[in-house]
Amino acid sequence: MRSMMQQPHAAATTNLAQRKLEQILDPAYPLCKDDVVWILEYIKKKVAEEDPQLMELSQPRLMQNFRYFADISLMLIHRRNGFDQEADRLKQWIAEAAYGFHPPIPDKPRDRETR
Repeated sequence: MRSMMQQPHAAATTNLAQRKLEQILDPAYPLCKDDVVWILEYIKKKVAEEDPQLMELSQPRLMQNFRYFADISLMLIHRRNGFDQEADRLKQWIAEAAYGFHPPIPDKPRDRETR
């Protein structure tokens, strides 16, 4: 009986986390340090839980996720002020670090033109 009660709670928690991740990745949403810390903790938790979504990723993709996770962490350590000037790049890094936990984010039209 207890496990049946935990399932709706787990689903609700997953939905809240998914909405938070989508909010952070929204280009119009202004990032703050707490958001960046939240995403790093979220990814760390998913890795520690051996989330099935991660298990489906290839080793090279997991290495990319880790590289972006590390880049975000180092940026957070070395930043003294807000993320205003690098918000677009930071959001892209977050999307890469959280790859597998969210649907792919479409490229911006101007990015496609420069490729």
